Amino acid sequence: MIIRKAVPSDLNTILSLTPLAIYDGTLGEVMPSEEKASSMSKALLEKGGFYLLAVEQDEILGWVLVGATKDSFTEQALGFIYELYIREQYRGQGHSKPLLKAATEHFRQQGYKEVRLSARMGNRAVRIYEDLGFMTKAVSMSLNLE
Repeated sequence: MIIRKAVPSDLNTILSLTPLAIYDGTLGEVMPSEEKASSMSKALLEKGGFYLLAVEQDEILGWVLVGATKDSFTEQALGFIYELYIREQYRGQGHSKPLLKAATEHFRQQGYKEVRLSARMGNRAVRIYEDLGFMTKAVSMSLNLE
């Protein structure tokens, strides 16, 4: 497996799978249309975000979508991991950690002092994030009024 930055010819494959990535990442709560998912991803790419891909024999195994943001209170520049996705047939084979390590190393080389991400409670990836040193910093809560 190699990890490389996505090139324009990779985007069709990535964007076609992005609704499923969002569905999986939200634990089945949200299944956006391909148009909506593509629009969200393209907005991040236009702001300097990019995909790092795990690739084997020209097959995309998964990716991490990274970009920059600012802390809303301190205005400190932060690296942000917007999406981690491993295609179902390649899960459980150890691809997530190398992708995340490549992403955090990119941010380190760019001079960022902190990297953040968001994950749903119950998402199996939370364990991977914790294994790599991520800590819970905030809790987002919801009350269903229906």
